Amino acid sequence: MRNDDTIAEKLKNLPHNPGVYIMKDISNEILYIGKAISLKNRVRQYFQNSSGHALRISVMIEKINDFEIILTDSELEALILEYNLIKKHRPKYNVALKDDKSYSYIKVTIDEEYPRLLFTRGIAKDNAKYYGPYLSTRDVRETLELIRDIFPIRSCNKKVGNSAHSRPCLYFQINQCMGLCRGNIDKDDYKLMVVQVCRFLEGKHEILLKDLRDRMLEAADKLEFERAVVFRNRVASVERIMQGQKIVSKDRRDYDILAFIKYKNETASQIFFVREGVLTGTKQFVLEKTENVEMGEIIEAFIKQFYMSATFVPANILLQQDIEDVNVLSDWLTQIRGSRVRIRVPLKGEKKGLLDMAMRNAEQKLNEIIHKSAMNYEKTIGALEELAKYIGLEHIPIRIEGFDVSNLQGTDSVGSMVVFEAGKPVFKDYRRFKIKGMNSLPDDYSSIAQVVERRFKKGIEEKSNLENDGKDFQVGKFSKMPDLVMVDGGKGQLNAAASVLNNIGLQYIPAIGLAKENEEVYVEGKSTPLDIPRDSSALHLLQRIRDEAHRFALTYHRNLRKSTSLHSVLENVSNIGKKRRIALFKHFGSIEAIKTASIEELIKINGMNKKSAHSLFEYFH
Repeated sequence: MRNDDTIAEKLKNLPHNPGVYIMKDISNEILYIGKAISLKNRVRQYFQNSSGHALRISVMIEKINDFEIILTDSELEALILEYNLIKKHRPKYNVALKDDKSYSYIKVTIDEEYPRLLFTRGIAKDNAKYYGPYLSTRDVRETLELIRDIFPIRSCNKKVGNSAHSRPCLYFQINQCMGLCRGNIDKDDYKLMVVQVCRFLEGKHEILLKDLRDRMLEAADKLEFERAVVFRNRVASVERIMQGQKIVSKDRRDYDILAFIKYKNETASQIFFVREGVLTGTKQFVLEKTENVEMGEIIEAFIKQFYMSATFVPANILLQQDIEDVNVLSDWLTQIRGSRVRIRVPLKGEKKGLLDMAMRNAEQKLNEIIHKSAMNYEKTIGALEELAKYIGLEHIPIRIEGFDVSNLQGTDSVGSMVVFEAGKPVFKDYRRFKIKGMNSLPDDYSSIAQVVERRFKKGIEEKSNLENDGKDFQVGKFSKMPDLVMVDGGKGQLNAAASVLNNIGLQYIPAIGLAKENEEVYVEGKSTPLDIPRDSSALHLLQRIRDEAHRFALTYHRNLRKSTSLHSVLENVSNIGKKRRIALFKHFGSIEAIKTASIEELIKINGMNKKSAHSLFEYFH
């Protein structure tokens, strides 16, 4: 329960300084991080009786138990600190740019004597130049291939020298590297080429073309015709690329055009990158947790998260609507760029036309999101709703546990338990069992019964221990109970599992069986299978659970047989005990690898000595 007196006292002592505020719940988890030009005015707004709050903020306010503040010297400093804290803590109620850690970049190592062109993920704190972000590795690799076709800049880390005997890499053989390792290029010429590569990546094609033409004419005047041909070919390649690009702005300036369209809890965004009046590329993003968030706040959150890690900030950013913090964001971007950045809303002309085109692309992305969301719903919650209807459950079975057994060739029988919650696998809750007392012919019914019994008896024991310790939440490996049990098999396997649940007092947990042969679903108390259509989402979900349980059991069984086979052989070797067998198995992985190992290799294994290594070597040889 929140102590309102303590909160009121803290509110009285808030300063009017700019800074960052951090809202926390009763568990000290961070709910929200924001910035303010006046902490006193901004933070007090959250605790005033007002109906003006958005639903998301109202829900968050109910959970606030405490808050902290961090003072800064300016609102600009507060903005930067706010971004860094949001990125670190990922609060539940802050808008989040999806997958912003997975962007790819092209890196030019200009801090090296002979710079390289590299693919990289993320931006390191070094003196290299980064270009991007790219949403897919395919985009990066295609761009790198294109650049190498025009500019044979190196990518390897081979030592640069003057030895004609140095063996060059494949890129040299296919004319995508000048062979620096062989001393084949003048240092100044190489640096010039690096500058040209950077201009190409920045979209400054006109400047690059002028420079290439000047170099071509200069080489021709000096009768260096081979060198002139190289520049001529590069001019032709860049011109070819420019012909495929669309000139969209007559003023030949740099713009980023941002468009956003919201749907429920997600927002689709589209950026058009215009460089020197040419549309050089587009990118699409998805922002999460935007339900009941004003569009202005969404746009501000995107600008902060995108441009903090962007490698280039243009002089102009065009938006679909005005935003509250436009001046402080403009100052911040100006600081990053090193020259003035204007953020504005175009109302007419070609810029408005470009914004409209970006909006149409964002709408297309939104349609993809809606379609994907509908597909996911049909496969998960929709499938559970169908399943509840077919089985006759009052509530949808959010947590389903699937069981299977594996006993290839009648040995090493094992069982598996997989867990699906809301139609999706929960890998951390998977469990596996080595079935006991089944050394003769395998018995699927008894095996299923044993696995189910061990799982639920352990769960009952854990819940009892937790209650005795005064804990009313579930933290044990087995204490969380399912809404539905599913076994791989027909009536026999189902009856075995249901009998166990009834005997241990868990008859309220429904159980079903899925028989492989005809994909028939059986429920307890009915001799005939349910009439579930083959194309039903409910049946498809059960099949996924059954297949996953089978895969998990089979994998465990194979690993167990492999380990057993190896250990049984090694048990016959003197001086090789259990610990050494385990160490050998972990290192070599197979009996064949151990057979071919030398004494020297065996001695290096943890726990082995000369005597045990010689015993093992002599046993196999």
